[in-house]
Amino acid sequence: MLEVVDASVAYGPIEAVSGLSIRVEPGQVVAIVGANGAGKTTLMKAIAGILPLAAGRILLEGRDITAMPAHRRVAAGLALSPEGRQVFPDQSVRDNLELGAWCRDLRPAALEAAIEEQYALFPRLRERRDQMAVTLSGGEQQMLAIARALMARPRVLLLDEPSLGLAPLVIREIFAIIRGLRARGITVLLVEQMANLALGIADHAYVLETGRVTLSGSGAALLQHPQVRAAYLGAGH
Repeated sequence: MLEVVDASVAYGPIEAVSGLSIRVEPGQVVAIVGANGAGKTTLMKAIAGILPLAAGRILLEGRDITAMPAHRRVAAGLALSPEGRQVFPDQSVRDNLELGAWCRDLRPAALEAAIEEQYALFPRLRERRDQMAVTLSGGEQQMLAIARALMARPRVLLLDEPSLGLAPLVIREIFAIIRGLRARGITVLLVEQMANLALGIADHAYVLETGRVTLSGSGAALLQHPQVRAAYLGAGH
């Protein structure tokens, strides 16, 4: 479904991602874990088309999208729920959802159906539909960011740090939603600092260190890997 081949991304002279390759198969949740500064968000921005590759290729369903601008990647089936949520603060919940479907150019009835689909998935957003996004709690903003990305009807959903800054109960709710997305057949690439949650949900996972993949395998296998347990889960986990 998605393949990154020998990708490198640089900020001026500093190479943040170097020679990195990953694969995401249809219907999988694939997790990328690593410490702060490992290059996780840089990789997601490069896949989304926000940052250019210095080298390498990105393939979506076998199609080379390396040179494709970000807005065309959304139309091609790739949508990002970004780190820090980044909802449009002075727009209502409904307005944010409408903006998520911009690339689909839906007729009014189809747009209403798409919004209702998200309200069914995120009932709290229905309750808040007329509120400005800035007034939502952190968890509600995260739900809105995911729902806004889903409005584009992506074949691959990119989730960047969905647990960031959220309370434990809300984090569990967000990860239950991610499991539900997989059950619906949506392919997910997940970047997450909370390695235990990410690996617990992932079909496959990659560990990033200083812009390179150092380990890969099933989520269950990496949860038991001594190096992963020592570095990311804590000795007493």
